[in-house]
Amino acid sequence: MTFPSSPADSRMMTNVTSTTTARYVLVFSCLGHSYMHLFAVYFFLVVLPLEREWAMPYHELISLWTIGSLLVGAMALPAGWLGDRWSAPGMLVLFFLGLGGAAIICGLATSPTVMWAGLCLLGAFAAIYHPVGIAWLVRTTTESRGKVLGFNGVFGNAGVAGAGLVAGTLIDLFGWRIAFLAPGAISLATGVVMLYCLVSGRLTGDAARRLPARADGQTGQLRAFVLLLITMFGGAIIYQATQIALPKIFAVRLVEFVGSSTFGVGAFIALVYGFAGLTQVASGYLADRFDLKMVYIGTFLLQIPVLWIAASAGGVSLIAASTVLVMANTGSLPAENMLLAAATPEQRHGVAFGLKFALAFGAAPLAIKLVAYVNDTTGGFSLLFTILTTVGIGVVVAAALLPKLKRPQKESREISPEPNALAEHTGTL
Repeated sequence: MTFPSSPADSRMMTNVTSTTTARYVLVFSCLGHSYMHLFAVYFFLVVLPLEREWAMPYHELISLWTIGSLLVGAMALPAGWLGDRWSAPGMLVLFFLGLGGAAIICGLATSPTVMWAGLCLLGAFAAIYHPVGIAWLVRTTTESRGKVLGFNGVFGNAGVAGAGLVAGTLIDLFGWRIAFLAPGAISLATGVVMLYCLVSGRLTGDAARRLPARADGQTGQLRAFVLLLITMFGGAIIYQATQIALPKIFAVRLVEFVGSSTFGVGAFIALVYGFAGLTQVASGYLADRFDLKMVYIGTFLLQIPVLWIAASAGGVSLIAASTVLVMANTGSLPAENMLLAAATPEQRHGVAFGLKFALAFGAAPLAIKLVAYVNDTTGGFSLLFTILTTVGIGVVVAAALLPKLKRPQKESREISPEPNALAEHTGTL
């Protein structure tokens, strides 16, 4: 075995290890973000052919995802805790493998009961990503956090956009079962590759474990944290309800463009989320260079008039309004994540992000019930957007009350090589 000949050589080797690890962290974190959002929205496209095949009404079918979406939120906090206490990369391996297995169960479902069970498992494993993957990315990023988070956000939106294209194409060509089975197999394969990287030492270390505990000593952190919980929950209601309803809205209001094609609906969903996702890099840039609070407020101010317009829009106007709405909503995330990081100690980022996403995805069941109720009672979605406009106003008010917080410090980190990070932490549960 060859040892470094000097402290300088040791530091050089550490820096190389840190850089390599950071690259792997970015790759797997971005892939995980994409997969999570793909599967989170996937079922809302699958219900379109299932309405015909299983002869069930729309509002009953989307309700099959209610418990699964609840688990996305409920399991986020324990997932974040395990990411802090055990191993972030180990948890992400579990995420990829579990997500893929659950998707395959959904693809093999022969009844609503089996589909419900598969969707519950899908939600439970999907819960792992955000509190673990985002916290892991924040811990390993020392420069341009907003830009990196924005880039990661692009992949999240790409997952939603990809759901439209992937599900629409596979459903029209091969049926809804293959639409679940194919991406499920890809997620399983990604988990196997990441596990190999861990075992072989290509992916090393958990950066948070190399940092001493410290207190930031900022005033107003508790107040900021509470207010952020309010704004994050409100923003999640808007995002989730929009994500759930758009496939059905496009199928009804864009019939002159899409006809009866699921692919056509999926293509417009991909257009909206794909274009909106590209803007997250820009929002990350703004978060790095301007006041975080003002950037955050600005993204929600933009949503209010757009939501009002979307209540009655159709055709090109609906597509444009939907794009701006999603762009503004997801554009809030780099600033939001940086504000949350500033309001919590670094060694508790997993738990903090776990609580955030427990609320964010805990909003999904409420959003599902809201969408189903509005559609069932009114036969449309105009009232839905009116309600969401009111929510947006409330978010702006809460965000305006946020205290001034210092940006998270860009620290120099030294990560000790861990040839088998997963094995090291396995025995600590």
